Amino acid sequence: MPTLIIACDGRELQRVPLTQPRTTVGRRPYNDIVMEHLAVSGEHAVFVLAPDGGVQVLDLNSTNGTYVNGRAVVSAPVGPDDLIEIARYQLRVVVEDAAAPAVASTTMSAAPPAGGPQPPAPPPAPPPAPSPAPSPAPSGVATARLRVLDGPAASRMLVLTKAATTIGRPGVAVASVERTADGYRLARVAGAGAVTVNDHPLPAEGQALQPGDVIALAGTRIRFETD
Repeated sequence: MPTLIIACDGRELQRVPLTQPRTTVGRRPYNDIVMEHLAVSGEHAVFVLAPDGGVQVLDLNSTNGTYVNGRAVVSAPVGPDDLIEIARYQLRVVVEDAAAPAVASTTMSAAPPAGGPQPPAPPPAPPPAPSPAPSPAPSGVATARLRVLDGPAASRMLVLTKAATTIGRPGVAVASVERTADGYRLARVAGAGAVTVNDHPLPAEGQALQPGDVIALAGTRIRFETD
């Protein structure tokens, strides 16, 4: 089970199993993980769990950014060898025993409590794991791609080699094209902007994609294609 290890200034604060499709991080109390630090935006980032167990982090148009290995990102796949930084917090995604308890909502402060015994030092970080090669599509699932139909990136094509690929614009509308055992599925990830498929609103539970479907979000139309 992917687990998010959260530390601040080198001190481990919390381990949160990523059991939900989306785990939100921010300063507002309705987030799954609440970080009470002024440099953290109200809705700062979201961790998306892919069907194959991989994890992707998306920045939700935060004020101070989300960093992976020292670089600001809009979205990026993350694993044990990646350091994620949000304000004063350092986060890593590791794989732990599936029997670990789930955490529905966690609130933490950047500074340790005054007085009282201090928690033990965190265990050594696990050694970096080699980055996995892109996983092949399941047997019987055609290779797919997304083609931008309008705007500055018109005609640009993106081959779907990952288990989950995010599209859209943080703060407006972000969706994920997820590879399943029998095809591809579109699901909303973040943002309140409209997401449509063939001019019909995307259902809350998501929708299976068919060749030729046109996705519209954040002012851009994208066609789903297969070989």
